Amino acid sequence: MLKYAVALTLALVLNAAANLMIRFGMRAIDIELGGAGLLDGGPWVLARILLRHWVVLAGIACFALNVVFYAYALQKLPISMAYPIMVTCGFAIIVVVAGLALDERLSLVQWLGVAAILLGVLLVAKDAGRQMGSGGKHDGSAAASEPAP
Repeated sequence: MLKYAVALTLALVLNAAANLMIRFGMRAIDIELGGAGLLDGGPWVLARILLRHWVVLAGIACFALNVVFYAYALQKLPISMAYPIMVTCGFAIIVVVAGLALDERLSLVQWLGVAAILLGVLLVAKDAGRQMGSGGKHDGSAAASEPAP
């Protein structure tokens, strides 16, 4: 199971990195375009712009690798555990990096919301892990483990 957990961790880091790379790249593109839309010049202009801004292309590549590792993780991990972990941990990474590197700030209420989300995912993951340890046959009743008369 460890290799699937590692794959999930790689997927969430790649997902967060992809989002951040694309955000950094789009800031540079927005400056270059002077506020014009990315698609205003058509597909060829878009292709030339993207080729000049490798960080956006690296972000797209990270998204592709994210899908590979996430699909691998889902071979054995329950999606009810994997998806919340992937989304919320990636969200937490993005919030911290955006605050440090992009000068995006969250209010105290928003930070409390982030903490509540992470606590909820921790509870979901912990219970799903417990269920996986019992063979995934947890139904909450003691009678399920007793033999029928």
